[in-house]
Amino acid sequence: MNTGPDEQDLDFENAPLAGGPQAAAHAERVLIVDDVPDNLALLHDALDEAGYTVLVAFSGEAALASAAAEPPDVVVLDAMMPVIDGFEVARRLKADPATASIPIIFMTGLTETEHVEAAFAAGGIDYVTKPIRPREVLARIAAHLRGARAQRQARNALDAFGHASLAVREHDGRCVWQTSLARSLMAEYFAGGHFERGRLPPEVMLWLHREALRRRAGAEPASLTVLPHPGSDAPPDSAKGRGAKRLSFTLHAVDPDALGEGQWLIVMREADDAALLDGLMQAFKLTAREAEVLYWVVKGKTNVDIGDILGSSPRTVQKHLEHVFEKLGVETRTSAAALALSRVRGLDGGR
Repeated sequence: MNTGPDEQDLDFENAPLAGGPQAAAHAERVLIVDDVPDNLALLHDALDEAGYTVLVAFSGEAALASAAAEPPDVVVLDAMMPVIDGFEVARRLKADPATASIPIIFMTGLTETEHVEAAFAAGGIDYVTKPIRPREVLARIAAHLRGARAQRQARNALDAFGHASLAVREHDGRCVWQTSLARSLMAEYFAGGHFERGRLPPEVMLWLHREALRRRAGAEPASLTVLPHPGSDAPPDSAKGRGAKRLSFTLHAVDPDALGEGQWLIVMREADDAALLDGLMQAFKLTAREAEVLYWVVKGKTNVDIGDILGSSPRTVQKHLEHVFEKLGVETRTSAAALALSRVRGLDGGR
């Protein structure tokens, strides 16, 4: 399938090439990818007549560039192409959170079981065999677009109600889809580019595996709490620094028919306790770090838990706690928590 002409030799009318003019906002975009233009003529005309905006790419590289520039609503992808074949294109699209939710329908002349399995393993949602029957492809596209629209509406609803959510595969931490709010929070709280490459950050991945095992063993849910990565935040001696904001993760099991086997839904919730930390600092003349330690003591966390949250060792947490006890005039964690609750309003929220 590598005998087709270069993109510059093509003259499809009304078919914007990858990276060409933007589609009309009201028309759903279908990206069709094949290195042999003659294979696409009938399908292009049928899609155009059905009211779709048709984008055409004649190589894996062009397909990836087009999807990155403006993600289509569905991709119809040839499996066998030179340089970057369709399976690798699909894997790359699914590895990028920005394109992971796009339905991919494979076109293939190969019907052996291993090729069909490879198509689904790469992230395909369906496949059609060549020679292409346009009416069949149109029916499959319409069905998968309905499903994609429903999922998109659900994600938008989650965002509208402040629920930052993402679906991930347990075995490798790959993001299947995410809401826009989830994407922005992950960028704010984690450095290293893991999520930009479609994978959970290491600390979230470790929590996912542990929590999934705990859930299967019948244990009570345990959330994960992280602080923003250092960067543009306020100085650490300020209550508006890293300790003021936090991001909590909770894991939810879902119907495999809704997300897929081996997938989980993660819901994130951001909280900003700058006012409470300020209150603790002012009430007891604490440093910002001492206020953070006392805050988490009030929430019932152990020194190990607090160390994990604040990025400190349990011994360092204990030293801060000893200073807190001295300033509060108490000797136990329980007494410190009780005094803090009596002096700073709002600390009992979420306990």
